[in-house]
Amino acid sequence: MQRTLVQRLGYNTLRVLTRLIAVLFFRLRVVGRENWPAEGGGLVCSNHQSYFDPPLVGLSCDRRMNYLARDSLLRIPLLKQLILFLDAIPIDREGGGLAGLKETLKRLKAGELVLIFPEGTRTHDGEVAPLKPGFIAVARRGKVPLVPVALDGAFQAWPRTSWLPRPTHLAVVIGPPISSNEVAAMADEDLLAELEQRILTCHTQARELRERRSGATAECPA
Repeated sequence: MQRTLVQRLGYNTLRVLTRLIAVLFFRLRVVGRENWPAEGGGLVCSNHQSYFDPPLVGLSCDRRMNYLARDSLLRIPLLKQLILFLDAIPIDREGGGLAGLKETLKRLKAGELVLIFPEGTRTHDGEVAPLKPGFIAVARRGKVPLVPVALDGAFQAWPRTSWLPRPTHLAVVIGPPISSNEVAAMADEDLLAELEQRILTCHTQARELRERRSGATAECPA
């Protein structure tokens, strides 16, 4: 995918700034960076806790990330310009999202990373909900690995019921990918179960990491 110099510099600058903010204000810790594919396409599959999630996953990766976004977000003028600048792929949920799926496949085949949230919506309680199987056809047709990712703390920082975020500890864990060969060889039910288990494992690690760091901070003398 061809991008202008402004787009490339802008994305890299925003990534540095969001990393700085995440570390300073939310004590972000990222584990498993070595599991990011060094090259080629990949479908990044993460749990979904808050509006923080797309930038949190994106800033944890040194490669540029593409994002899926509800087309309703494009009705908000300033947000529309921002998310399109950051390579968002609009998805029309009510209309089936065919155009968005075609664009997703195009970018995967061009060697890009695309972030999706297979739970389908933000969590109501901070836990990982059962995954929806829609990602399977995309991964098979794109012939790309699935990269499991989980984050924790974003629900506490910005739950669905809150208008504004609040500072807390955040953790992101990137797990070992399911290779494209494994994706092709596994039955749909097995692939769904395998990805869900890997995301759950990452989430457990992220929660333990966040709670350890939160406890250590609480025990420090004032």
